[in-house]
Amino acid sequence: MAVAWLEDVRSADLGTVGGKAASLGELTGAGLPVPPGFVVTAGTYRTFIEEAGIDEELFSAVDVDSEDSEALEAAHERAHELIVETEVPENVREEIIEAYRSMGDGKTFVAVRSSATAEDLPDASFAGQQETFLNVTEENLVDRVQECWASLFSQRAIYYRNQKGFPHDEVDIAVVVQTMVDAEKSGVMFTSHPSTGDPRIIIEAAWGLGEAVVSGAVSPDNYVVDRTTGEVEQETVATKKVMHVKDDETGETVEREVPEDKRDQRVLEQAEIDRLIELGRKVEDHYGDPQDVEWAVAGGEVYMLQSRPITTIDDGASESERESEESDDGDNEYLLSGLGASPGTASGEVRVVTKLDHLDQVGQGDVIVTEMTMPDMVPAMKRAAAIVTDEGGMTSHAAIISRELGVPAVVGTGGATHTLENGQVVTVDGEMGAVREGRAVDEPAASPGTDDGAPVGAKPKPITATEVKVNVSIPDAAERAATTGADGVGLLRLEHLVLSLGKTPERFIADEGAEAYVQELMDGIRQVAEEFYPRPVRARTLDAPTDEFRQLEGGDEEPNEHNPMLGYRGIRRSLDRPDVFEHELEAFKRLYEQGYENLEIMFPLVTDGSDVAAAREHMEAVGIDPEKREWGVMIETPASAFGVEDIVDEGVDFVSFGTNDLTQYVLAVDRNNEHVSDRFDELHPAVLDIMGDTIDVCREAGVDTSICGQAGSHPDMVEFLVRKGITSISANIDAVGDVFEEVDRIEERLILDSVR
Repeated sequence: MAVAWLEDVRSADLGTVGGKAASLGELTGAGLPVPPGFVVTAGTYRTFIEEAGIDEELFSAVDVDSEDSEALEAAHERAHELIVETEVPENVREEIIEAYRSMGDGKTFVAVRSSATAEDLPDASFAGQQETFLNVTEENLVDRVQECWASLFSQRAIYYRNQKGFPHDEVDIAVVVQTMVDAEKSGVMFTSHPSTGDPRIIIEAAWGLGEAVVSGAVSPDNYVVDRTTGEVEQETVATKKVMHVKDDETGETVEREVPEDKRDQRVLEQAEIDRLIELGRKVEDHYGDPQDVEWAVAGGEVYMLQSRPITTIDDGASESERESEESDDGDNEYLLSGLGASPGTASGEVRVVTKLDHLDQVGQGDVIVTEMTMPDMVPAMKRAAAIVTDEGGMTSHAAIISRELGVPAVVGTGGATHTLENGQVVTVDGEMGAVREGRAVDEPAASPGTDDGAPVGAKPKPITATEVKVNVSIPDAAERAATTGADGVGLLRLEHLVLSLGKTPERFIADEGAEAYVQELMDGIRQVAEEFYPRPVRARTLDAPTDEFRQLEGGDEEPNEHNPMLGYRGIRRSLDRPDVFEHELEAFKRLYEQGYENLEIMFPLVTDGSDVAAAREHMEAVGIDPEKREWGVMIETPASAFGVEDIVDEGVDFVSFGTNDLTQYVLAVDRNNEHVSDRFDELHPAVLDIMGDTIDVCREAGVDTSICGQAGSHPDMVEFLVRKGITSISANIDAVGDVFEEVDRIEERLILDSVR
């Protein structure tokens, strides 16, 4: 038999029907309201490729070096061609159509959804790698089934299986064909708290089909419910700008604007919440584990569309255990002070690093003490319990990387390398900016995590109209950044990736070749894009001052600038060295071709519209279509802020404030100079006026605005920006949870103010 009915499928049939269908069969068997449907079995797919004689060629075609983007693309294209251009046997076609016709009058709209046999596994998530088609009819049903089969060999799927060690010839794919629910409202439900496992049901709801919620196209309402009492403990009504619906004329799924009177209207009625609570309890009781459920409401009925285990619950240390780990450090002698650049407290033996060849002496749990950190130090920083530097401010390399790694850091001490000695045991307080004699903490700081060992983002994530994103500097921090629950990456800095190569771009290309340079960039960017997919990742092209390049091999060819922060960096360097610039853009183009459509390109330190136009021309030169891809610029100079109308006219999709640079240029304060750090104030009225005026212009033009500088983590800045109507705020990894809470609080106050 080519098909099996959902009512006959159970979890034991996973190898036959795949993860999605097995889950739907379980829900159906448990008496839960699941739309009826059937499964084109995995065996049908396997028989199809074997009897057609394309199996050997298929698996041979995808046996490629997945790091070779051209080979990967060719493998995908050949696999897709083999499957979709091979005729489905008539008996299989007839059985699929017969099953479809038995579901209704032959005109039923159905959802056609891939259900791979390696899906929703505890050690690998293949979610989003295979196709789903909505509002399908008999005319193209079999074609859509073939497209689902072919999606088993998308570029992302091939790459991911290679990374995870799944042989291509051992993974099969089934296809679910299910009556479409023409949803009036839909969303997701966590049957227990997704971080702590507490008996609280979290419900997210929006208008129309659920794809808008799952894909992140809309900010849904959020309801936190006590599972025992059924009481709604917290309710956040979001502004829902768009919804996905079925077009009445074509039957296709389209995006529409939410009617004005429903945008700020509460989606769920109390009776619907009560019904979801009832179903949530049944689902979790049936499986015995907390579940992540997709649901929809149509015609007054609530339907279950999907259920999978929640894998993000952390057992964490109990409060009493944490308290027992704390000790009184009042007797520890105060040694040094500086800027508390990365929160947390850790103790360990000092390792003074004055040369890069000292890095191999840094052991697990040591405290690195150095004049300033450089990209080559990152592997050692990952082993360290804490970081202490002589120089630097809150936006120095040491500060940024320490925060992303969750390692306590104190920077700008002035003389740590002279005051502290190798082997000396110290305690570093990254909150207070202090270094003390002796051991006050028994274990190295938890990483990744907060200073109490709990995972970042352990609080329930509020649903806000203003998106909250996260800044990422090194690919190794992507996993930790993703656990924050951020709505995406607002800033991925390419310069830290490039600087870690140990050579200037020009020297690396001369020694290793342009292809090796492109591959290095692709590997780093892909790591972040994969971790966040399908959430957007906004990557900034190269923006390193020449003094950082001078530390690398080939650096003697760099300009010797008196003030590199005002010099040869950002887009001005890129446009002056177009060959290197286009190698960066080539990396983006290839990643787009591999399916990483969540990538966005951002150009730094632009001065005016002519810079933007020139950058766009280079995008087009390498084959990136600015009309199809999301791209934008940093607003970091007063000139770009005052000339933002010209920049908008060049077709950008977004602008993002880099307050670290904008503040230093407005106030004439070197942001890396600890001697004037007390004058560096992102909340200065002049800085706020420039940002506010820019947001007004962009809102009028329909261009998104964001902030990705250090100031995005400051509560007062968050309040100012939310009230001005900024689209998104990107914060440091350690601050994302707090920013979510702050944005939620401000938005609730704005709603209350508007109705009083």
